[in-house]
Amino acid sequence: MSDDVLDLKMFIDGEWLDTTGRRSEPVINPATGASLGDLPHATTDDLQRAIDTSQAAFQRWRIMSPLARGEILRKAAQLFRERSDRIARIMSLEQGKTLTEARIEVMVTAEMLEWAAEEGRRTYGRVIPPRENGWRQIVVQEPIGVTAAFTPWNFPAMIPARKIASSLAAGCTCIIKPSEETPACAIEIARALQDAGLPKGVLNVVFGVPAEVSEFLIASPIVRKV
Repeated sequence: MSDDVLDLKMFIDGEWLDTTGRRSEPVINPATGASLGDLPHATTDDLQRAIDTSQAAFQRWRIMSPLARGEILRKAAQLFRERSDRIARIMSLEQGKTLTEARIEVMVTAEMLEWAAEEGRRTYGRVIPPRENGWRQIVVQEPIGVTAAFTPWNFPAMIPARKIASSLAAGCTCIIKPSEETPACAIEIARALQDAGLPKGVLNVVFGVPAEVSEFLIASPIVRKV
């Protein structure tokens, strides 16, 4: 990344996808009005691929132990801290926060990844006292499936991290559409998770016209939670 250009790509099935063959829009530095780069918009095929690969990955991710899932989230948190100066600068460029505020958000984002990693190990069930002798009533927590997440521009790392990490820690897979005004921090979360060993398809990051993307994802019977 140069001083004033961001590496803006979608992340589908472990692959980084650029603007080639896709519509795009510029991401604008709010302080200067200059373009920080062109953000690709997902095609219908891209969105369907994100759904299909999320469903395929869910079958493997759901049976991974909470401890193993947590180790990936903790490693991603460590990488996010190690990259904090660069990510804070990215946040300042695309969202307009001061570097001091951006660094704080980056650190809190890492803490959110760690918190979810630990909470995932405590998805306890319950034993409910029965009405009749000889009965046993047990509640078992199970991941629901593919989740779709949509996030705003104002906290471009913290809010995506909360939704991504909670889904993944619970054993679900996640398709996220971050804000098109501030996409790069969510992209950096995906990079950290990929580098931490996240299996492909567990997290997909897409962009586009919000109404079109949300309508497509929410209408899918494969998406079980929004």
